[in-house]
Amino acid sequence: MNHHNVGDQSPKVPVLFLVLAAIYFLASLGHFAHNAEFICEYPNLPEWLTRAKVYGFWIAITLFGVMGYALLRKKRAVLGLLFFAAYAAFGFDGLGHYAVAPMAWHTFGANFTILSEVAAAAALLGVTLHLLLRHLQRFR
Repeated sequence: MNHHNVGDQSPKVPVLFLVLAAIYFLASLGHFAHNAEFICEYPNLPEWLTRAKVYGFWIAITLFGVMGYALLRKKRAVLGLLFFAAYAAFGFDGLGHYAVAPMAWHTFGANFTILSEVAAAAALLGVTLHLLLRHLQRFR
């Protein structure tokens, strides 16, 4: 597997992990931005949810990824990967849109951004958990 050093420390972080983290970052931004800018088009959202709060939630979620990356750079692989796992898991929250209104009630743009974020989150979470398990096996 092709590896890329995060800074000059180990453990080595696969390029695939970094690419998937970037894709998830962009997909998450795309979904939250669409949600914020077209908030009136999302059916059955709670009235307390505003454009500013949507962006605020995105920033809070993104901080998990930032913290995970910082921890990886500080050679805290297990903790960093746990933060990345949580960051990726937040990507499934978009499916909550379908709990309050069926997919058919959402616009193409809403469905596209929701499902893109979920797919990117699933890919990142899978690779993150694989790296975490591989790292933990070294301690056996």
